[in-house]
Amino acid sequence: MRYTEKLAARIAAVKSALCVGLDPRPEGDDLVATGRWLRQVVEETAPFAAAYKPNIAYFEAMGLGGMDLLYGLMKDMPRDIPVVLDVKRGDIGETQKYYARAYLEKLQADAVTLNPFMGYDTLAPFLSCEGKAVYLLCVTSNGGAADIERQRLADGRKVYSLVGDMVERARREGAMTEVGLVVGLTNADGRLLSELPDAPLLIPGLGAQGGELSALKGGSHKAPALINVSRGILYKNPELSFAEKARNFATQIREALDL
Repeated sequence: MRYTEKLAARIAAVKSALCVGLDPRPEGDDLVATGRWLRQVVEETAPFAAAYKPNIAYFEAMGLGGMDLLYGLMKDMPRDIPVVLDVKRGDIGETQKYYARAYLEKLQADAVTLNPFMGYDTLAPFLSCEGKAVYLLCVTSNGGAADIERQRLADGRKVYSLVGDMVERARREGAMTEVGLVVGLTNADGRLLSELPDAPLLIPGLGAQGGELSALKGGSHKAPALINVSRGILYKNPELSFAEKARNFATQIREALDL
């Protein structure tokens, strides 16, 4: 099954495009408690989640125990819910080959995020994985997107258009892996979306980062999109359960996207 087929099936099943970010910030070194907490998050939010997005940095910061925790979590994730592993890797081909093996084979992620700014050849080791996907950083949700990604080229286009060109090239060359784009909600609008190819979108920035779903109005993309929320579910409004917060975000997204 293609990644977008699995994702579209999940979105249809839960009528939600909510991607729940898993960014553990343990106090102290109690990895057992952190593992229980993560599993509670998954269990409570699963009825509303179209996907999960563990950010590998938080697990790496816990040392070997954190990576063991990530491996165990990935192994136990619900099989019908896609998992996007947020790694943002971008390196020369030989190194990327081992990143691809680690994340798509060993950790069995459905998709990963990649940094494409070292060029198309750095993507190649990830592009022969049937049933998998990569999301390329395109227009991110941070203010620094203005430093490079939103700069104007000599032909009048923006730098992010070059990332869109990589999506088109992967299709022309028959890549087995599907290629999508990361587009931050805080920097998105209908005009920007119209400049990008119709590809799966991973959209961070809702919740703690202050992005507005109205920014997605006017786009004509048909490929499935995921709206990621991390801090807004994990750490904000502690008086609410994870399930309540996930339900609230899923409802907002459903109404905004007409799911």
